[in-house]
Amino acid sequence: MVNVSKTKLSIEETGKLADVIQAEVGKVVLGKQQNIEMLMAAVLANGNILFEDFPGLAKTLMSNTLADTLGCKFKRIQFTPDLLPADITGSYFFDPEKNKFTFREGPIFCNLLLADEINRAPPKTQAALLEAMQEKQITIEGTTHILERPFIVLATQNPIEYEGTYPLPEAQMDRFLVRLSVGYPDEEVEASILAARAERKHDGFEVESIASPAEVVAMHRAVEEVFVKHEIMQYMVSLVQGTRGDPRVAVGSSPRGSLGLFKLSRALALLSGRDYVVPDDVKRSVIPVLAHRIILKPEARIRGVKPEQVLAELLTTVDVPAVKVEDE
Repeated sequence: MVNVSKTKLSIEETGKLADVIQAEVGKVVLGKQQNIEMLMAAVLANGNILFEDFPGLAKTLMSNTLADTLGCKFKRIQFTPDLLPADITGSYFFDPEKNKFTFREGPIFCNLLLADEINRAPPKTQAALLEAMQEKQITIEGTTHILERPFIVLATQNPIEYEGTYPLPEAQMDRFLVRLSVGYPDEEVEASILAARAERKHDGFEVESIASPAEVVAMHRAVEEVFVKHEIMQYMVSLVQGTRGDPRVAVGSSPRGSLGLFKLSRALALLSGRDYVVPDDVKRSVIPVLAHRIILKPEARIRGVKPEQVLAELLTTVDVPAVKVEDE
């Protein structure tokens, strides 16, 4: 087994490896380069990812392809109304041969866990992921089990208006670093999807394994070396504070929002070939990181106000720090 603790990558090496990974995923998921880049940034930031969109828009395909490309141990759980917490975490069973209870690991023991249609399971089952998503461990009958590194949850959910869905608890939404929307492809891209399928002559995809668990952990360490100036950190805090003061917002972002901006901004800076963060990195991070962390007041929702609209307006009112590149 590769020694994860000793593998080391520089910021430049990490950026090059991330570019190759994105290119490989882009061979399968066509026309979604911005989504792939944000997904890669979230992985570099060691954050959990939530895809929210209508069925059939390549949410699961993008997650599967990324896992294959990263070369990590991958498990998929199809969330259904009858799924139990033990179906995710595992449970103890009595082994008559050994005359004792033995722990049987659930699918959560992997590097990348795809929680497919997570909001089709009731909140009790969804909550089975809470400890794992934050502390990278699970506790069963008083015994703590440390999960392998890296451990990242990629979840997909259908819009709440769809039948058979349950809203994700706010505490669980807060544990996703980003929420992404894939969206429909344009006409040209959709035609390319059909042409590629005709050429393959089968539904499956073949991708090359580019990285390994040790290299993914090394990439996480490289992101930690990206410099963030004090003024830019204050800019992040001001944006998050602004969500709490908006009269249309009932519940603003928690401090996890500030940390999320900090983590994703550094990853985006690295993907841009820099070892320092600029305000534009923060601006790009705001909606993916904060939109799912704020709860609007009922009257605002009735008027059709969206969290993305609140955040877009916030970006125009909060002063942007005048940080020069040569200061970094």
